Parts: sequence; C-alpha cells; structure tokens
Amino acid sequence: MITLDDIILAREKMKGIVHTTPLDFSQTFSSISANNKVYLKLENLQKTGSFKVRGSYNKMISLTDEELHKGVVAASAGNHAQGVAYSSQMLGIPCTIVMPKGAPLSKVSATRQYGAKVVLQGQTFDDALAYALELKEQMGATFVHAFDDDSVIAGQGTVGLEILEQLPDVEAIMVPVGGGGLIGGIALAVKEKNPHVRVFGVQAMACPSMKQSLVENGPVRVESTPTMADGIAVKKPGLHNFELVEKYVDDIICVDEMEIARTMLLLLERNKLLVEGSGAVSLASLLYQKVNFKEKNVVAVISGGNVDVNFISRIIERGMVESGRYANFSMIVKDKPGELQKVLSSIAELDANIQSVHLDHVGKDIYPGYAQLELALETKNQDHIEEIRRVLKNSGYVVKDSD
Repeated sequence: MITLDDIILAREKMKGIVHTTPLDFSQTFSSISANNKVYLKLENLQKTGSFKVRGSYNKMISLTDEELHKGVVAASAGNHAQGVAYSSQMLGIPCTIVMPKGAPLSKVSATRQYGAKVVLQGQTFDDALAYALELKEQMGATFVHAFDDDSVIAGQGTVGLEILEQLPDVEAIMVPVGGGGLIGGIALAVKEKNPHVRVFGVQAMACPSMKQSLVENGPVRVESTPTMADGIAVKKPGLHNFELVEKYVDDIICVDEMEIARTMLLLLERNKLLVEGSGAVSLASLLYQKVNFKEKNVVAVISGGNVDVNFISRIIERGMVESGRYANFSMIVKDKPGELQKVLSSIAELDANIQSVHLDHVGKDIYPGYAQLELALETKNQDHIEEIRRVLKNSGYVVKDSD
C-alpha cells in the first residue's frame, strides 16, 4: 500500500515534466450549485490533455536502468496511451502501445506523434490488453497499468497535493472514477493531510463498477451500457484502488447521460473549456446536486479534455437536446398552398428559430393530398418545446418527435 510520502516524492520527481494545473473559481457554476463555491481543477490543461501523464511518468521514472533499457508496454484506447507515450519520450526509452482496431484515429495519431510504436490489435480493449501482456513477455518490457499500480496511483495523487496548496480551506473534492487510480491517490493524499476534507467519487450510471464493488465488499465486474464518459467506463476497478477507496473515500455517486451532456455543453459555453465526458462528471454531480451540502468550498476535478474532433458536433447537439434547446418534430400537413407557411408562422411567433425544413410527399403514413413535414428547431428550454407542441396540437396537427 502506498503512503503519503510516496506521493510527495512523486511530485518531486515530476517537476519540470508535469504541469501544476490551474484551480479556477467559477462564479457561474457556483450560482447554480446550491451556493457552493465551485472551483475547477483543470487537468484537461495537463500535458497530453489529461491527468494520466502523472501516473505513467512516476511509474517509469521509478524503473531501474535495465528496465528502462528494455522499454515499456501499455494497452489503452485513449488518455493512458498518450500519457505513457509522452513519458517515454521524456525518458528516451522504447514504448509500445497496443490499441484496439476501432480506436479513434486522432488518438492513434497523437500517440504516434509522442514517439510510441502503436500496434492495433483486436476489436475491444480486453483484446488489446491480452496482446499487450503477450508482448510484455516476448520483449521483457515493463507493463504500465492504467490504474492498478502503486507508482501510478502515487503519481495521480499529486493532484490532491496541488489542490490542498491552491485552496487550503477546501471542504470537499469531487473526483471522476473509472478504475480508481485518480481517486485513490487524491483521497490518500488529502485525507492523510487533512481528514476533515470530504472526498467523493463520481461515476457514470452506465458503468458503476466502483460503487457496486463497495456494495459487495470487493472489486466486481459490472455490465456497462454506452456512455459519453467512455474514459471512466471501466467494468472492474483495480484491487489496490478499491482498498484505497474503501479506506479514504466518503461516497461514490453516479450521474446519468443527460447530466453529463448538459455539463459538457455548459463548460464549453460558459467557461470555453472543451471537456470529455469522463472529465465532466465531477462538475455534473454538483450542478445536479447529487451531494447534500451547501455553501462549501468544493473542487471538481476536470480530469481530461481529449475529445475527438469528429465528436464535438455530436456533443453540442446532444447537450442542446438534453437541455431543451434543440428539438425535432414531424407532423402530417395538408398538401396545399399556404399550409407550410401557416405552420412556420406559428412557430416563428413563439420565438423558436427554425434550423431546417424537410417535406416528403411519399411514405407509408402519407396519404394522397398530404405531406410529412419534419422540422429542426432551436428552442429556449423544455417548457418552450412543450409550448410549441401545445400550440401546434391546438391547431389540429399531430406532432411527433423525429428520430
């Protein structure tokens, strides 16, 4: 089991390599978070775009000269890959990263740009992991685990030391949880220095592995469903991590996909921060009041910001839909002059911004003399959507949500 001294030493080792990331007070998020004073620990501004470089570098700087000469192997589809690759580049050692064949091209490219040899193997992370372990044996290299390793956990724990220095009167810290390396390190560092600070883990409801493990008193595997927080969709937490969470963490809470999407959009709009789903869950837990405290100094750890460029538009659209600011309607209208203008005028009078209009005259539910009208609207909120739906219904239209 690691100690506070291990985390303090890790911080010394990584000076000049790893950023001390900003801790920013947010008036906007404080005002909508039960009057808590909300601070954002911006690990999305860390080297490689996430906290992962802390743990990987501390692991690798702790290796012997012989181990460094043989190099390292890791399996990852995202942030851990880039953290290991960057750390290897800084140390000038061989590095092989195994990624599943479906890994985003942007992340594959970024990992290669840090000098790593990237091997695409298998369709899932588990396939990539199995092959990475085979390569480890063949090459005699050191395997760098993403979270279940004492040196990795100690490196991640340096985030906790920074928070205590940047905000000495912090009262609670919200931390994203996947395998548990980040929260394990932060909780140990914080609680050993100030046991009065409360530490909460936050998971996606789609993959609550650490929460379920606490219920069952040991690491268990859970089935997961697709989530925007794919970076923390770890089906089974690490043993070392579980033990630290059980000892130091006050509670594990969950947020759903709607809450994650809205929070990502708010971070982009209000703070001009591009944050991945796994990095947004900590703030989502505060904005949707998953914890029962008010008027506290609270830090939300924003763990990463590596969002695939092709995914950004979908994040914005999903966030707008979830917050009631975008709606798709379909309805059957009479195919005669003036009918379309009548519908559009009604919507315009309700201050909705019409984004697109599509009219079909042929379809299984479209009878002669009628057409199917599909509308995409920019709206104000969910109440505004319901008002539009009510006005159209009172005008005799049957309104359905478009797929």
